[in-house]
This record gives sequence, C-alpha cells and structure tokens, in this order.
Amino acid sequence: MRKPRDFDSELKALADKAKQLKERRVRDLGALVTATGADALDADVLAGVLLDAASNTDKATGEGWRKRGAAFFQGKSRGNSSGASKQSEGTLPLNGGAAST
Repeated sequence: MRKPRDFDSELKALADKAKQLKERRVRDLGALVTATGADALDADVLAGVLLDAASNTDKATGEGWRKRGAAFFQGKSRGNSSGASKQSEGTLPLNGGAAST
C-alpha cells in the first residue's frame, strides 16, 4: 500500500521555492541595474525608462534593444552597431536607444 501524500508540506515547499525564485529575480534585476550603470539615474528617470520600454510596440526599436542587450551580456562594446557615437560608460539611452544631450 502506498504512503499517503502530505499535501500541506508539498504546498509549503512549493511556496518557499517560489519565494526564493522571486527574491533571486529581484537580486538579479538589481545587479543588472548596477552593472549597466543605471543606478546613477534618479529612480523617477529609471522608472520612466522602464515603463517606456515595457509599453514599446515598435518591433524595430525592441529588436535594437535586444541586440544591444545581447552584446552587453557577451561583453562586447556598449556602442550602437550603426556607428553612432558611443555613450559615456555607465549610462543608458533614454529615447529608444539614442543618446541624450
């Protein structure tokens, strides 16, 4: 005969695992903000940039951001591939990838 399952302990273990994953995600996002230099931005500016990026519907802009992010993680240059002038180290673009003045 099979041993009955303890659903309460299984649910608790799953809830604990979900909490750990959520905490890890928050830490990873914080590390990403720091690694990109975005921690130098005011919280209001950073929130605005993220909200703009989250609501972006332009596929070309999104693809440009994706390529730039992939290059960042591969350790390549942070500059645009179009040959535009590079931003100073530790800053993020504010207008769809264009450096602000």
